[in-house]
Order: sequence, then C-alpha cells, then structure tokens
Amino acid sequence: MGVARAMTQPMPEKLPVGSQPMNLTQLLKRVGWALSGGEAKSLIAAGQVRVNGEVELRKRRQLRVGDIVGLEDGPSMELTDSE
Repeated sequence: MGVARAMTQPMPEKLPVGSQPMNLTQLLKRVGWALSGGEAKSLIAAGQVRVNGEVELRKRRQLRVGDIVGLEDGPSMELTDSE
C-alpha cells in the first residue's frame, strides 16, 4: 500500500534557496505553512513535518539543497540551488 500512496502524491514544488543556510522553522515560515515561529515549532513538535520522508522533530534542523520537506498529508517542497 505504501507504493500506491507514493504514486498518488503530487511532485514537490521547487524552492530555490541558493547557498543560504536555512533551518526547518525558517522554511515553514518562508513558504507560508506557518505564520509564526511558534506555529512552526508546534507543527514540528506534533510530528506533522517530514524531511526526506522521515518525521523530523528538530526545530533547528539545517536544510540543504536536495532536501524535500513536507507536511503530513499535505504539500511538499524540494530545495534547489536555482530556479
């Protein structure tokens, strides 16, 4: 069933971040999935955020180009170095 679910998930949108460092909380605010740092931290603490398919509980997780960040049963975003 995991394969069927993966096939129905839409492709992640691309987010150009270049070489600037970004942590998970900053990304959630930048893409509009959280309106504040507190809201972003709550989403992370609740286990609703995945990085590269795994639940991520570290608020300050440093992200890099190629990482895919998504909300549980929601949108996902792939970090790229350019448009």
